[in-house]
Amino acid sequence: MPRVGCAGLLVEDTFCGPMRGPPPEGALTILEDMPVRAGGCAANVAIDLAKQGIDVDVVGCLGQDAAAGVITAAFDAHGVDSSMVSRVLEHETSKTVILLIEGEDRRYLHCVGANRAFSVSHISRDWVSGLKVFYLGGLFALPGIDFAQLGGLLKFCRECGVVTVVDVVAPEDLRGIDQLKSLLPFIDVFVPNNDEARALTGVTDPYDQLGKLRAAGANTVVITRGAEGSVASRDNNAWSCGTYYMKVVDPSGCGDAFTSGVIRSILMGWDLPQTLQYASAVGASAARATGTTQSVFSAAEAEAFVAANRITVTHER
Repeated sequence: MPRVGCAGLLVEDTFCGPMRGPPPEGALTILEDMPVRAGGCAANVAIDLAKQGIDVDVVGCLGQDAAAGVITAAFDAHGVDSSMVSRVLEHETSKTVILLIEGEDRRYLHCVGANRAFSVSHISRDWVSGLKVFYLGGLFALPGIDFAQLGGLLKFCRECGVVTVVDVVAPEDLRGIDQLKSLLPFIDVFVPNNDEARALTGVTDPYDQLGKLRAAGANTVVITRGAEGSVASRDNNAWSCGTYYMKVVDPSGCGDAFTSGVIRSILMGWDLPQTLQYASAVGASAARATGTTQSVFSAAEAEAFVAANRITVTHER
């Protein structure tokens, strides 16, 4: 199987809950467990791909602390090559605390940490040229990424025939698409969620979001919409896809699992409708357990699930 390279956010995640609610002021809530696991877009997608039988390398920055060991141990356990991950002195490993409140969306407490040091210079062009797919996870949440340098790297990928897949983590103050306009023509598959697409385009309707991203130069766009499924656009065509039912324990990592399904679909040469079905199954599987990657399907499990469960994919021009 051709190699995939994953670059970007590496984070140590601590999961608190599920709980009925945060403790009142001065009170104590007792939890059965508070698992600490590898997380961040690049780590999640890399591990999810490895679980689907894909040869994968990961590039990013970690500190020289115990948290870094949690992440590298997860890579080793899943056969992800992390030999190009840099250990930096000036920052500790990035950390996120995820509060899982029953009946509510998650709450996050995040420390940027070593991800602040990650830059395009950490990504070897010799390495990139040997990949089938290059994935960058967490654009806008990586302060050290220079957009002009990233544009040069994406153009290099295009010259080498390397398929590029990019997603974003939109900060609260992100408004508008101007920064992305120079990059979008060189991103083969752009995979934001609906909140990120709204921040970039200023519109809420998913088809309007697709239209504005395509007008800004995007090639293939896939927007994930949580329980409402996903929409996608390529050329003059658009598709909407429903969602599979899974018992939700923790939706953390569902978007990254979906993206890993998109990447495997690229390797398999599938069209967008089949891609949406497969990626939706992989994405939904991540919700079955606490953590971002613990319950993600293998390729065989995902294909069997898709074969046994129908989901509607609607084509529109």
